Amino acid sequence: MTLVRSQLKYLRIAPRKVRLVADLIRNKNAVEASKILKFTPKRAAKDLAKLLDSARANARNNFNLGDGGLFIKEIRVDEGSVYKRYMPQARGSAHMIKKRTSHITLVLSEAQSQGKSGIRNTKP
Repeated sequence: MTLVRSQLKYLRIAPRKVRLVADLIRNKNAVEASKILKFTPKRAAKDLAKLLDSARANARNNFNLGDGGLFIKEIRVDEGSVYKRYMPQARGSAHMIKKRTSHITLVLSEAQSQGKSGIRNTKP
């Protein structure tokens, strides 16, 4: 089984917001996931679609795999570095604002043909 891995680092969207979109496409067919992302109104959908297209292109060019047999085996959204900024507040104080970044890892795999189920009745 061939695994195709693609990464996007330092995306300037909080991981909590990216995970909402990543959960929509987890364990889906790559073509179906691309259609879902196209009509998702979240800001992270555009970046995830770009990452998915890159992974599909890597599978096509580097591993000679077709689009039809690919599915998303794993999609992981991790927290990246945090940019710290300060906002002036009352009486000359300052409050910290954390601008969070995300690291996204996408793993595509070939879909295996479904045979008979592995559950057997042991009693005659």
